[in-house]
Amino acid sequence: MTWNRRIRRLVKWRETILAVLLLPPPFLFAADCIPIHEAARHVGETQCVTGKVLRVKAGNSGVHFLDFCEDQMACPFTVVVFAGDLKDVGDVRRLEGRTIEVHGAVKLYDGRAEIILRRISQITGGAAMIPPLPKTYDVENRGHFSAGRLRPSKKPAKTKATPNSTATYGYDVEGDEPPE
Repeated sequence: MTWNRRIRRLVKWRETILAVLLLPPPFLFAADCIPIHEAARHVGETQCVTGKVLRVKAGNSGVHFLDFCEDQMACPFTVVVFAGDLKDVGDVRRLEGRTIEVHGAVKLYDGRAEIILRRISQITGGAAMIPPLPKTYDVENRGHFSAGRLRPSKKPAKTKATPNSTATYGYDVEGDEPPE
C-alpha cells in the first residue's frame, strides 16, 4: 500500500468522525420523535413528541400545563401533569425553556392533541434530570410554598388573679384593729 493511499484513508476516516461528532443533538436523539404540529395526526397512538417548552402554567387544582407555543389556544399540542402525578414527575417548572421529548398516548382534548405526563420516565433526553418537588410545595396554593402559620386566637387569654399583698384577709374595715 502506498503512502498516498494511506493518507487518503486517514483523511476519509477523519472526515467521517468529524461529521458524526458535529451532528446537532436533536437529530441524534429525536430520530423517532415527531414535532408538535404533527401530533394531531397520531391521536390514539403511543408516540414520542418533541418540542421546546416556552411556558409552564399552573391551572386549577394544581394541574400543570407545558405550553409549546406563545398563544396557548392556537397551539396544536400540550402536555398535562395532574397534581397527584407531580410527586412522580418532579418539578416541571424547571422544564421551561428546554427542548423535551415526551413519550405517551396522544389524546384529543378540546380539539388539541395532548399527552398526560404521569412519570419522569416519559421524558427523555437532557430534560429528564429535573429535581423532585420541594417538600413544602403546595399545589393548591399557587406560588406560596407555606402550609400556613400558627396565629394566636382572637380572644384574649384569661389570666389568674394574684392576691394583693396588702390585703388584711377580712379585717379591712376602717377603725377595727386585727386581734392579736
